Amino acid sequence: MSRLPAPVLDHAVVNVKDQLDQASVAYRKLGFALTERGHHSLGSSNHLAIFGENYLELLGFEHGKSTNRPDIVNAPPGLSGLAFKTDDSLALHDAIAARGIAVEPPAEFFRPVQLPGGAQHARFRTVHLAAELVRNGRTFFCHHFTPQLVWRDEDRQHPNGVTDIARFVVASPTPHEVANLYERLFGPGIVERTRDGHYRLPAGRAQVEFVTPAEAEHRYGALAATQDGSERYVALDLRVKSLDALRTLFERNGVVFSTAADGSLRVAADEAAGVALRFVEDAAA
Repeated sequence: MSRLPAPVLDHAVVNVKDQLDQASVAYRKLGFALTERGHHSLGSSNHLAIFGENYLELLGFEHGKSTNRPDIVNAPPGLSGLAFKTDDSLALHDAIAARGIAVEPPAEFFRPVQLPGGAQHARFRTVHLAAELVRNGRTFFCHHFTPQLVWRDEDRQHPNGVTDIARFVVASPTPHEVANLYERLFGPGIVERTRDGHYRLPAGRAQVEFVTPAEAEHRYGALAATQDGSERYVALDLRVKSLDALRTLFERNGVVFSTAADGSLRVAADEAAGVALRFVEDAAA
């Protein structure tokens, strides 16, 4: 594999640590139809919001249970995982290493999925870029061996009308330096410079955008910040069918939100487990 396939966002991970109960209540209030709690073979637990091409994962651990997940225990809460798709994880690992990019060995795990006919195992293999390359989070590839157990039609219908993650936002005082990692990873010319001087990586129906902290706060309000000048995953844009319908749902559920000049609806990070959310209509995404 001389060139990696074009990047496609698989899912975004929200690290909720031991606050799975509180986070799931908050996201259901926001109108997400979360899956039942899943339990990984590594000891972590999760809820998923499944969309069309990608999904959002609330990832943490339950009280009293041990977990072999330092990426959860030691990482800051909030948006912490950027996962791309792969269907050939072993070849992909070798291709990344051949580029001279530090990469961890592939890791396999599973979680049971309860179905009407009995439980089946959703199985995965992941390939992570080395931890020292991605501060305050992790970037990795996810190989789904059983995608039919993840993308189930009955889990894709959300009261808030969300159909996909449209944008994954990374804030850094030096966004060009962070974006350069993905240019090295996926190949020259893959990262686009925007008209406002930021950087964008097309990733299927989503984009990964690298902006300054000031630009991120301008768009989303107060955000989690780092004091050492390192990058941080901070926000998601979510594509919805109707902003009018979403506004009605938020008002009915007592969700605190604001309306931006472009008509999009914003939910502050402290209302969504540390992740700033912006909801945009499908045509505007």
